Amino acid sequence: MKIGANSVLFGAFDMETAFKYIAMAGYDGIELSAIGGMSEHLVLDRWQALAPEIKRLSQTYHLELHAMEQPSQDPVIMENAFQAAVEIGIPVINCGPGGKADDEASFQQTADSLGKLSLLAEKYGITLCVKAHVGAAIYNTPSTLRIMQAIQSPAFGIDMDPSHIHRSGENPVEAIAAVISRVKHVHIRDCKGRQQGPGAPADQANGRGDIDLVGYVRTLHEHGYTGPVDLEIIGAKGQNYTLEQCITIAAETRGHIQASLQACGAR
Repeated sequence: MKIGANSVLFGAFDMETAFKYIAMAGYDGIELSAIGGMSEHLVLDRWQALAPEIKRLSQTYHLELHAMEQPSQDPVIMENAFQAAVEIGIPVINCGPGGKADDEASFQQTADSLGKLSLLAEKYGITLCVKAHVGAAIYNTPSTLRIMQAIQSPAFGIDMDPSHIHRSGENPVEAIAAVISRVKHVHIRDCKGRQQGPGAPADQANGRGDIDLVGYVRTLHEHGYTGPVDLEIIGAKGQNYTLEQCITIAAETRGHIQASLQACGAR
């Protein structure tokens, strides 16, 4: 498994700051945030101008480009994202499911949208992943299994985030085993409680919450998963976290993931 961090943790700072401190914390790679309002990192409206700098930063800081997080399913925005990914060398684009939980029409709309985008992903040679999200059309194991059945494209995969599964009332260790056959990316973070939101950014650091993330990593390893495991901490910019606070979260979590991998013999 490859350990990475989403640059959104450093959303209040420039892109080089994100690369610098994610590398300093010991990660193997980075997931670039293309989330408007949460960062000004991979801004898709001007990706052509940013591409050379992203490549330079990847080489300078020895960070593999694991993925891009781009939440919109708008076909125009997503095609822009695919084009950027090809040029920059990003293999995976992660998006959210949208829609409404336990609403059949909403689920079908999501399935149709993601199905069309998966065909576009095939065209560009990129993997499109979606994760279960609290309150959305895909939010738990049964709805994840449904979307896996609905979309058979080899360019489509599941991005598993244990915090959303936990907040949907399930056991993430059991959930990952049920869908591992199509998991192509993992967003990882902890969570205290089962409320709708993930909580304060500091409480999302691995080991600070209620999720058995050691068992989660062990299950990934036991099922042969070798893809990226990228820390995704949201809210640091909105809550005015200092650079020191963001660095602490990144370093603390990297140590927890490394120890989890060592505990199960994956490293």
